[in-house]
Amino acid sequence: MPGIREIRRLPWSAEQMYDLVADVGRYAEFLPWVVATRVRSDSETEMVADMLIGFNALRDKFTSRVIKTRPSSIKVHYVDGPMRDLDNEWQFRALEGGGCEVDFMVEFSFRNAMFERLAGQYFDRGFRRMVTAFEERAEKLYGSSSSSATSAA
Repeated sequence: MPGIREIRRLPWSAEQMYDLVADVGRYAEFLPWVVATRVRSDSETEMVADMLIGFNALRDKFTSRVIKTRPSSIKVHYVDGPMRDLDNEWQFRALEGGGCEVDFMVEFSFRNAMFERLAGQYFDRGFRRMVTAFEERAEKLYGSSSSSATSAA
């Protein structure tokens, strides 16, 4: 199954980054290609949410189950939609002296092999754009810091 992983050291706390990632209902405000989200159910430990993704005239919806372990991890498991599988995992670790390390991994497979090959060509660029969108959202919500975000991957 194709996938990608990124580790970033960020100036915000693990709790702040956890809260930002767990706020699925607001993804359409800042994530590229996310047209709308609908949170079906939500508790301290689990969420079920629908996400409508769009690019030009293409639109598709998928459902995910989100397992939350505050403030250290968020695991997203694909439930239903156009793909065969889509899983991602966020790990948040506090750093000595402040800030945190965010370890983000995503794996995916499409039902259509040709579409999977096409998506694979653009996935890396899209993934990095998405990670940047989370960082920009954190800066907007929490302010900037004298330390800068760095990639450890």
